[in-house]
Amino acid sequence: MAERHVRQVTDSRVLAAMSHPLRRRLLDVLAVYGPQPVGALAEHTAQAPANVSHHMKVLRDAGLVEEAPDRARDRRERWWRPVSAGLRWSGKDFADDPAEAAVLHAAESLNLDRQVALVREWYGQGDDQQAVWGESAFAADRWLHLTPAELAELSRDVVALLDRWSAREAPATDPDRRPVFVFAHGVPATP
Repeated sequence: MAERHVRQVTDSRVLAAMSHPLRRRLLDVLAVYGPQPVGALAEHTAQAPANVSHHMKVLRDAGLVEEAPDRARDRRERWWRPVSAGLRWSGKDFADDPAEAAVLHAAESLNLDRQVALVREWYGQGDDQQAVWGESAFAADRWLHLTPAELAELSRDVVALLDRWSAREAPATDPDRRPVFVFAHGVPATP
């Protein structure tokens, strides 16, 4: 498999495929834990293996995942891996067709719902779990006065910072190491 990259999505069918809550979660599981067999994906998501298999085929048909037969112990076991390290898209690629624009808006809404749900889940953790992480978990926001070009530059800076952290080698033996979800949005708004 070629080196994984962040994929620029320009096909609304790909957005539609990933715009199902379970499929989005399956993509997240693969991003965090790497290639997984259907049984492990079912355990991570509390879903029936047959349901997971169906959704993995939808993701495969959209070019978002691929089988990893080199990991299987036998021909009955199906392993899956993500095709790219992440996805990005631009609204301008879907602006000319109202149907594609509707798919874009649904995908963006689901994406934001998923992100907010993960943060809400953290805030719902017990005090003992939050005490372990102390002040390391964070929320930050600022009101800035920017031009479109400056917002694009800020976006590149934030993405580069996240890329640097995600590309670094992290020892797997540290018992305190856990998956950490980080997201940032920068959008024109009115207070």
